[in-house]
Amino acid sequence: MNRTETVDAVRLDARGVWIAGRPRTLLCASLFYFRLPREQWRQRLAQVRASGYTCVDVYLPWNFHELAPGRWSFEGRRDVAAFLDLAHEAGLYVIARPGPYICSEWDGGALPAWLGLDPELRVRQNEPRYLEQVTAWFDQVLPLLAGRQYPANGPVVMVQLENELDFFDCADRAGYLTALREAALGHGITVPLIACAGQGDLAGATGDVDGIVPACNFYPDDDSPDIEAEVRRYADLVAARGVPLLVTETNRRHRTLRRLLASGAKLIAPYLQSSGWNFGYTPSCGNWGRPGNFISHGYDFGGYVTSTGVERPEYAEAQVLARVVETWGDRLALAVAGAPDTDVACDFPTSSVAAALDLHGGGRLVAVPHLGTDPGTAAVRGVPVAVAPGSCPLMAVDVPLRPWGVDATLTLASADLVAAMDGVLVFSSDVPVTVVLDGTRTEIPVSERRTLAGMTLLALPSAQAARLRSVDRVGAVSVADAPNPPAESPPTAVRRRREVPPEERAGRHALPPTLESLGVYRGRGVYRTTTDLTDVDELLLTGAADIVDLTVAGRTHPSIAGFGAARRIDVRDVSGSVAIEAGVEIWGHANFDDARLPALRLGALRGLGTLWKVRGTTDVSALWTVHGHWAGAPAPVRVLGGWSSTRVAAPVTYRRTVHSPTASALRLEGVVEPLRVSVNDGEPETVHAENPWLLLPAGSHRISLTLPHHPSGPGLRAELLALDAVRDWSCAVQNDELLTAFAARPGRAEEVPLPLALAPGEEAWLDLDLPASADGRLVRLDATQVRVTGWAGGECVGRVWLGDRPAFSGGDPDSLWVPPGWSRLTLLVRGIAGSEVPLVRTVWAR
Repeated sequence: MNRTETVDAVRLDARGVWIAGRPRTLLCASLFYFRLPREQWRQRLAQVRASGYTCVDVYLPWNFHELAPGRWSFEGRRDVAAFLDLAHEAGLYVIARPGPYICSEWDGGALPAWLGLDPELRVRQNEPRYLEQVTAWFDQVLPLLAGRQYPANGPVVMVQLENELDFFDCADRAGYLTALREAALGHGITVPLIACAGQGDLAGATGDVDGIVPACNFYPDDDSPDIEAEVRRYADLVAARGVPLLVTETNRRHRTLRRLLASGAKLIAPYLQSSGWNFGYTPSCGNWGRPGNFISHGYDFGGYVTSTGVERPEYAEAQVLARVVETWGDRLALAVAGAPDTDVACDFPTSSVAAALDLHGGGRLVAVPHLGTDPGTAAVRGVPVAVAPGSCPLMAVDVPLRPWGVDATLTLASADLVAAMDGVLVFSSDVPVTVVLDGTRTEIPVSERRTLAGMTLLALPSAQAARLRSVDRVGAVSVADAPNPPAESPPTAVRRRREVPPEERAGRHALPPTLESLGVYRGRGVYRTTTDLTDVDELLLTGAADIVDLTVAGRTHPSIAGFGAARRIDVRDVSGSVAIEAGVEIWGHANFDDARLPALRLGALRGLGTLWKVRGTTDVSALWTVHGHWAGAPAPVRVLGGWSSTRVAAPVTYRRTVHSPTASALRLEGVVEPLRVSVNDGEPETVHAENPWLLLPAGSHRISLTLPHHPSGPGLRAELLALDAVRDWSCAVQNDELLTAFAARPGRAEEVPLPLALAPGEEAWLDLDLPASADGRLVRLDATQVRVTGWAGGECVGRVWLGDRPAFSGGDPDSLWVPPGWSRLTLLVRGIAGSEVPLVRTVWAR
């Protein structure tokens, strides 16, 4: 059975998406129940429906529901069945995305942290240990989806398996996807199964498995002139497979979405139109921009609804586009991407290819994107028309009006058609609209109307068209009111608690264990030891993640957030037997597999790593033999990187033997491009500029280093550090549940005046009573050199880091949001060493 062609209620074919026997053009907004309080689910779903979108896509994060191995939760904010039922009530279709991997800048991409404790388990592979764990997840979640498929009992019209697998080095894609497909079918999933490609590799995303429909994620530059050419290529590729172009993720700007529509997309799902929050310890650490950053508490990429639920201007753009889709109906849903319209000339920057749709029943819609900032004019079929900067009108060309009861042809309309009925056409535009009807031309100023060939033609500004409720037969329009902005509140008084939360002892260990091995999958731990630092000038920390606050002999060093990269620590100011304490906090496990830093590998664990005493350093930059290019035998000896050759970029290998009676670390200074290193002729490994270190056991080792010849590069130097591991650690942990229980329990507290100064490493637990608000409160601290974790309503709200900090992505990194009805805010404020004194000046609630 080819499921791409034989699904009953929901069907996909080369013509489009069919639901209950009707072709549909689906506008779909990401809306994630796990990033919103349950009390707001209904409101947010209604808001999406009011935007004109008819569908939501929703991830289902595995590790949001399996809190610990075998401990499942589908209650409260985790009651995804209730969320799906509310979507059904709101009149929305749902594309469900249960993974098992979801990305989504979520902790571990939703893969449970404890999977990394099994050294034989390989995530996202056709591997039995992993698939056994996936089966347990699918046994929980797929019956919930199967019972809510359209049309029997719910809104689910598609189920996505995996997520952007073409970004991942999967050894057996067909085997892995087949296993997921069989699990879905075995649990009664009958709606289409899809798999999205993140970088255009359809086979890499689907394994070319029968019954899994390829979908595409596009994230172009919104101002690129080449969007249409790329999208049209994929529309042709999937059409050859007998399925429509499904765009499961893309940018949020509606000018871009119109360009996708005109290029043949039948599902358009901009990622995160309705923004939300990363509550608690759920954000990931990622690889956006430079490798290694933290995802913020706010999860907002500029979609049409902010994290707090406020509608941005793009929301009105959504309503206009939705009205266009509704007005054209089946004619648009069955339209096919036609030959580019060559009879369009623009005096402004525009697409390299003029995309056009051949409408079902005759005529075309031609997209004319204005990619500039100044007013412009386009000549369409020789008729000059105004085009507003930043817009992309879908211009009707040679469209028969008979379906609307008029025996005439709309030769040209330069603006979006947002309503049509017998004798009335309503257009949306912020510049004058040109209409040619049966060869007769007229121009309609904005907010005015004209009569042409017995028809009433209205031109509404886009702001009014977005709020259009109805149009009667004489052209009278009804428009909804615009929303009011939120109010602000004055600074908030704070009380400081006297108690601190307990620690759970986690034993003594020769070397620091990972937090996950101590049963902490989200939360923090502390590692303590006493060691002799006589004649030791520096320490080396390797493999640490995510945040390490290291205190040596009472001095707290600046927070380390290097994602496992080796870090040198100066301890020349101490000597003798000293106490060392390292607090380690999990920010979130990597959601993307990035080989450049150890902690950014998918499935990498968290903890202190290994702390080494550096017993000595030796410069080993000289005495390397050269192999490759024209180097003969005996091999010439040069300094590392010192070979002179005209074969630029061709690989050259340097070899040298190094010796250390103890464990050692080879540091390569000046690495720009990744290079390959093998030890004792073993399997080569890659060394990156972000972590140019190689750990070696005691003894002699033959190092072979291969790199592209780069005569203009900075040059390389090599240094060998003799190491001695710091041992005998006692551990204690505080997982997220322990910290949440402490924050929720009322404690003795006294009001403290602000500003509040803290020493580096000092913590203060603060209670705040926030004014009631139907919209929740946005809490912002005027503070520096602090990390802040907030709790309210029995749950961890989120975390912020103020002052010297690593890069953040994903949304507002400086504020906490307290949902309406979540009582009493408790803050854990930790002072961190840096360029200024840790200080909390004021707490604002808006």
